[in-house]
Amino acid sequence: MGVRSTVPPTLWLSIALLLLVLGVVGAVTPLVPGPLLSVAGVLLYWWSTGFGEPGIVFVVGVLAVGIGAFLVDWLAGAISTKAGGASTTSAVVAAIVGFLAFFVAGPVGVLAGVAVAVFATEFYLQRDLRKGFRASIYATVGLLASAVVQVLITAAILVGFLLVLAV
Repeated sequence: MGVRSTVPPTLWLSIALLLLVLGVVGAVTPLVPGPLLSVAGVLLYWWSTGFGEPGIVFVVGVLAVGIGAFLVDWLAGAISTKAGGASTTSAVVAAIVGFLAFFVAGPVGVLAGVAVAVFATEFYLQRDLRKGFRASIYATVGLLASAVVQVLITAAILVGFLLVLAV
């Protein structure tokens, strides 16, 4: 007798839904891989039904979108920092400062830490207030845009999952 057969199906569904909701919350929480939590919720439920529900097309779609969203989120800070004209050094410093700032001041600390780190690094390297400010704005807007996209994607996965179950 396997684990699946000894656990009530409603418990698997509850855990899957919890992971999907945590995915949406994780989308706006730094260091929490929201899309991967959403994917885990769908995969857990799929496994718990003996790979019957939801269908394979939905599961493959969620895998592709979830993993793609995770990768884009992971690269968003660096991409937006570089788009603002900042150096690779600024992107690396911002990533380190943003990571550490999370433990001090949470998500707001990440945004503030990245903005200040990019500005300070670019100003130090180029001695140009305008370039430092521009790079800082791009990095901050990139992080915010990435968070919005992550919420939309994880919410869409949750809603899609609920719709598939309702059919």
